[in-house]
Amino acid sequence: MADAVRQMDIRPGMSVEALVEEMRGCGFGARRLAQAVDIYEEMLSDGYTKFLTLSGALVPAGMREIVSELIRREHVDVLVTTGANLVHDIIETVGPHLLGSPEAEDGCLREEGLSRIYDVYISDDQFINFEEIMQTILPDREEPISGPDLLRCLGSTIDDKRSILRSSYDMGVPIFCPALADSMIGLQAWLHRQTKKLRLDPLAELNELIDICYESERSGIMILGGGVPKNFCLQAMLVTPRSYELAIQLTTDHPEAGGLSGATLSEAVSWGKIAPSARFVTVYGDATINLPLLVSATLSRLANSNHGGGPANNCGEAVR
Repeated sequence: MADAVRQMDIRPGMSVEALVEEMRGCGFGARRLAQAVDIYEEMLSDGYTKFLTLSGALVPAGMREIVSELIRREHVDVLVTTGANLVHDIIETVGPHLLGSPEAEDGCLREEGLSRIYDVYISDDQFINFEEIMQTILPDREEPISGPDLLRCLGSTIDDKRSILRSSYDMGVPIFCPALADSMIGLQAWLHRQTKKLRLDPLAELNELIDICYESERSGIMILGGGVPKNFCLQAMLVTPRSYELAIQLTTDHPEAGGLSGATLSEAVSWGKIAPSARFVTVYGDATINLPLLVSATLSRLANSNHGGGPANNCGEAVR
């Protein structure tokens, strides 16, 4: 007989870990988030190679230091991201993004030299600073360079320990950005190449990523959003004898339109990207809400040496 739904008991002074544990007995997204914590705890504590993918405007929204801290705690072995998140990572080194309004008159913002990402603003002056930094730190070299090597080079020049690029460089974590040209880093690299030498090899990074996949005895992946980073990281397993054994996806997209961003993790099993025996869960909702809850609850568990995690549930798209 199925367990009864447990009505949440919210108390003053509850920890995030206790809050998420209350969610375990609920339905819908609350239960999925609790299951995601179980999977993430296993991923971080049991010797898995840990893959993290980022898409969407996570850095402008305030998620930068969560990612950077995970890297410095050795909870990320491979990072796959959009170029935009790295652009905004560099911008944050010289000044913060600004809180604004999603109902602002965009024509007026343009007159004021402000660009809008929903309710976050960034100024033209910040982009000017970014462009000046990029033209200073981009390499001038004849031999071809891969995307991860270029990003290592950029990370080595950034004097900000909170930076994702700098943290990845310091900790030896490779960053893969398969759509680097689709960002202002790509535009600046193109401008740089008009007067200096810079030859990017767009396929070279596949060698490094596939080698990591081959050498990983057990692999887990956390997918924030979808897009190119999700596909690039999942498809790398197709040319290896392995599949991901743990997977978490935080997304606002849904599968009905057939796009990869909303594709279920169960669908990835049909492609051989995720193992049929894998534990996986998709948590639908805003990653700027679910990521801090997920990371905070999991780190608390690890700090308390509590690796029990609670019971798994094999229903549908939830934990497998």
